[in-house]
This record gives sequence, C-alpha cells and structure tokens, in this order.
Amino acid sequence: MDNLNDNLNEDFNVDFTENLNETKKQARGCLRRFSKSIKVVVIAFLILLLLIPMFMIEDMIRERGQIQTDAIEEVGQKWSLAQTITGPYINLQYPITQEDNGVKKITMGSITLLPDELSIDGQLSTEILQRGIYKVNVYQSELLIKGFFSSEELRKSNVDMDVLQYNRAAVCLNLTDMRGLSEQVSITLNDSVYTFEPGVDGRGIESMGVHAIVDLSSLKEDRKLPYEMKIKLKGSQSIYFTPLGKTTKVNLKANWNTPSFDGNYLPEKREITEKDFSAQWQVLNLNRNYPQVLVNYQNASIKDIQNSNFGVNLKMPVEQYQQSMRSTKYAILIILLTFTVIFFTEIMEKTRIHALQYLLVGLALCLFYSLLLSMSEHIGFNMAYLVASVLTITLVGGYMLGIIKRKKTAFIMVGLLSVLYIYVFILIQLETFALLAGSLGLFVILAMVMYFSKKIDWFNE
Repeated sequence: MDNLNDNLNEDFNVDFTENLNETKKQARGCLRRFSKSIKVVVIAFLILLLLIPMFMIEDMIRERGQIQTDAIEEVGQKWSLAQTITGPYINLQYPITQEDNGVKKITMGSITLLPDELSIDGQLSTEILQRGIYKVNVYQSELLIKGFFSSEELRKSNVDMDVLQYNRAAVCLNLTDMRGLSEQVSITLNDSVYTFEPGVDGRGIESMGVHAIVDLSSLKEDRKLPYEMKIKLKGSQSIYFTPLGKTTKVNLKANWNTPSFDGNYLPEKREITEKDFSAQWQVLNLNRNYPQVLVNYQNASIKDIQNSNFGVNLKMPVEQYQQSMRSTKYAILIILLTFTVIFFTEIMEKTRIHALQYLLVGLALCLFYSLLLSMSEHIGFNMAYLVASVLTITLVGGYMLGIIKRKKTAFIMVGLLSVLYIYVFILIQLETFALLAGSLGLFVILAMVMYFSKKIDWFNE
C-alpha cells in the first residue's frame, strides 16, 4: 500500500511540475510576444513624466523674463519713464450762467485750441544703464517745438469769441514723466516769453504736464499766433508724440541703430546706419479723428487724442527669453524622437536598455533648456544655444556609447540630436515661414519613423 501511495504521489508531482513549467513557458511566451508593446507604454509614460520638469523650466523662463521687466521698470522709475509729448495747446475759459431753483450760478466752460502747425526737431543721445545682468537704454533729448495757432479755427467752430477770457488763457504741455525735465521750460508767443508752471491746473488734456497763464488778447484780432519752445527731456525705452497740429511734422535723430518705429503712423522717411538713425513724420488733421477745437473736452475726442500717438521704440534688442520659450515648445518632439531611436536601436541590436536609462537620457534633454536659459543671459541666445546643444549631444552620445558599447549607435544618436537641434534653431529664427518649415520637417520625420518601424517584427522577440 505504501508503494502504491508513493507512486501516486510521484506521478502527481511529475504532472504538476510539467503543468507548472508549461504555464511558465506560456506566460514567458506571452510576455515576449507583447514585450515591445509594454516597452512602448513605459516609454510613453516616461515622456509624460518628463513634461513635469519641462513645465518647471517654462515657469523659470517666465519668471526670469518678469525679473528683467521689473529691472527695466526700476531703472525707468529712477531715471525717467518712456515719454509722450502732447502739446503745446491753448485752453480758454468762458463763463456759463446756470439757474437752479431761481438761483443763478456761474460756472466756467473751456475751449481748447490745437495748433495749426506743430513742428518738432529732436536730437536724442542714448546711453546704457545696467541693473544686475540687465541692460536698459535711456536717453537725453533736446527738442525744438515751433509752429503757430490760428484764431480762424475758433471762428470756424462757431464759438462766441467775445465771451472768452483771453487774459487768463493757459498754454499747456503734457508729458508722461515730469522727472525727465532737465531745465526750466518757457515758450515764446509772438515777442513775449512765458515760463511754465508745474501741473496743468485742471485745464489740460492729460493730468500730467506744465502750463503757463498768458494774455492772448491779440488772438482776437490776429489770425496767427506763432510760438517756439525748447525742451531738454530725459526718458527711457521710447519717445512718442501726439499729432495735435493741423499739420504735424517731426524730425528725429538718435545715436541708436536698432529703432522700432511704433504707434499709429510710420515715418515717411527714415535712414538707419550702423551708428544712428533719422526719421521724419508728417501727419495731417485728416489722418486723425478729432477736431482742432475741443469744447469742454469731449470724452470721445480725448480718447482719440490719447490713441493717436506715434514715435520710436529704443528698447534693447534682447529676445533670449522669448526665443528660449519658443525652443521649449519643441522639447516634446526631441524627447519623443530620441526615445524612438533608442527603442529601435534596442530592438535591432538585440540589446536591453532599462527604463531608468531612458529617464536619464530624457532628463539630460530637459537640462538643455536650463543651460540655454542660464547661459543666454550672459553670452546671448545664439552662442548659448550652440554651447548647450554641444554639451547635451556629447553627454547623451557618451552615455549611449557606455550602455550599448557600440560606436555606430552612439554616432547615430549624436547625428540625430545634431540634426534636431539645428532644425529647431532654424525654426526659431524663421518668422514668416516658420509654420511651413515646421510642417514639412515634421512630415519628413514621421515618414522616416514609419519607414524604420515597418522593418520591426512587433510580435516576436
């Protein structure tokens, strides 16, 4: 009986072992059959995981850009802000009698006369101030403003000229930042010279500026009232003018070679050399949407005046943060293609690369953007891009050589990354054709991936 039990147990153990081995073989076969699919899922997860440091780097780029903006604003606050010159113009008051419950009250209305001719000749002298690693362009300017006012415009507007208080007229000039004035400002009207006082006494188009109380009794008889004034004005980043004249002419020169003409009107003539630039504008009253005479400062007209400025932007040509941010948009493409090549290499060379090694390669590709950002602040974007890409390509190529032990594979990886970084750099430099070049490039890349993928047997080890 004991022998019979031993035989039964032995047969059971043999059958159980054989079944277990068969199950293991089937499981291993199933895993081998779907191992590539599992690896693709793992790689996809790693790519999504690498988006976290990329988001952190993008936040860093935005933060550094904001620090630069704050530094520029801080320098501007201490020196003088960007300036907009509006004026000169004349404000005349007249009494208005109102009756309220049988009681007569006299209030003051105002009429603003804009110049018939406004001519500005300006010379800007720029210099660079530095705040930490950031450079800010500031300027000192000498402006000669002249032209004439015409009483004919008052007559055309059907204003009762007899009620206007000519002996208490105000000549106003609006500026963005009063700290920019380097010396006292005066204006010559006919043969009389008047010195400006701070503020506009509630009689200006804008609240910031200077004014002078003048006697314009002659304006009632004379058709034209010539004026002339000189201003020494400091500012930073840009200077703008408001075309108040029936004919506005601005002639501006500066020792700056990268001007950006901005506002509602472009210069009719411009000349830019390696050291300086000159520009000439001419704006007619027909080119804007407000009259030469404003009664009680109509809101619509004030908004039109504020929106009619033109001038030149003298900002430093610093775009490293914008370019760095644009380059990060292609990070997912570089990571995806690099992982695809490593995966194809792993299959074709019949070697194994651990998921952690994929992750380390991806982190090296993310670190490229941190290197690019930090170095571009000191040596410029183009040089920083070159250095960061060389360092990253060397690191990834050397690492692939170390884990695969094949020079050919390492050289393929180096070549791939070199082409990708060159391609992205070209896309960043392009503006008009960036979308076209990007679409064609992606099409070629996808075609190459599809071509190599068809050579792989996805269901066998």
